[in-house]
Amino acid sequence: MSTLIRDTSRHKESAYWSGVFAMTLCVFVLIASEFMPVSLLTPVAGDLGVTEGMAGQGIAISGALAVLTSLTMTSLAGNINRKYLLLGMTLLMAVSGAIIAMAPGYLVYMFGRALIGIAIGGFWSLSAATAIRLVPKHLVPRALAIFNGGNALATVVAAPLGSYLGDVIGWRGAFFCLVPVALIAFVWQCFSLPEMKANNSHPSGGSVFRLFQRPVVVVGLLACGLFFMGQFSLFTYIRPFLETVTRVDVSTLSLILFIIGLAGFMGTLLIGVFIKGRVYPALVAIPLLMAAVAVLLILTGHSVWFVMPLLGGWGLIATAAPAGWWTWVARTLPDDAEAGGGLMVAVIQLSIALGSTIGGIAFDHTGWQSTFSLSCLLLVAAAGLTFLTSRKHTTQ
Repeated sequence: MSTLIRDTSRHKESAYWSGVFAMTLCVFVLIASEFMPVSLLTPVAGDLGVTEGMAGQGIAISGALAVLTSLTMTSLAGNINRKYLLLGMTLLMAVSGAIIAMAPGYLVYMFGRALIGIAIGGFWSLSAATAIRLVPKHLVPRALAIFNGGNALATVVAAPLGSYLGDVIGWRGAFFCLVPVALIAFVWQCFSLPEMKANNSHPSGGSVFRLFQRPVVVVGLLACGLFFMGQFSLFTYIRPFLETVTRVDVSTLSLILFIIGLAGFMGTLLIGVFIKGRVYPALVAIPLLMAAVAVLLILTGHSVWFVMPLLGGWGLIATAAPAGWWTWVARTLPDDAEAGGGLMVAVIQLSIALGSTIGGIAFDHTGWQSTFSLSCLLLVAAAGLTFLTSRKHTTQ
């Protein structure tokens, strides 16, 4: 116990900002790796000899493995030093990128995607606790904001850069470009992260499911899950939509993806203004606006001049939404924020997996209009459940 107290006090006095930025680089690689298939779906499907819907399941399997990992990481890790766990997750990112880049067939490609899912779930389940270890308590929000900056930067760069690199050096080369960046993050973390022994005073992983006893948590997580299902049932298949419906060339495709990412980066900077003191109105408005964009894309999808600003609006709203949901966790579960955060990671990743799966099935069998319509319905349902959550919040 005395060792733990000394360890905790040391971290309260010290701020390991180099470690924070090394973690931020990991976030960038994670997000870029997770969603790289969005900008490379068509060439991946063509090279591996599968449908675009099947190629899109690469996002589904990474999400599914992230769910399992986020729910079991604490119990499986036991007393392992958290520094070495983070290093392991970072190394796994590099291995995943190399496997995907060299995949001779669909099954190996999916295996590589499963590995990145493990890295995603492991990293995010440890991220909040790691921020607490790296900086004093009053600086934790700033550290978490820097982590999320890596997320926002990846949304700006990853999709258009992936599309561009896929055209220049092929989709395999685009994935392989992530490997050296992950290795740089690994080496950086080796020198910048302090020793972080497991804190056994925290409740076991079973306490995560104890949160389901609170109705506001159940309804809120359902609303969050439907939101991410609606988002990724559409966004996963945005490249084949742009190529086959809007009929853009590669340079225009890269420009549109860049606009989506840049708008998303701006959204992450602006969202704080809207959720400060009124998080529920923002969380209701976001899916409704995105549902409206989905409808307008169905009506105007053949015109690039309509599609471009609509997708820019989608990026502005959608990329900012996670900040709203993390704020909801902090306000709804102030005493169980870590457990609530782990549960939120599982819900989000499961929803991404389900959304991309059902979106791919609809895309392959009934066409892109059904995929976009499905997204619209899920987003409207998410808005409705979010409103119901707000009512339960006021009455609990």
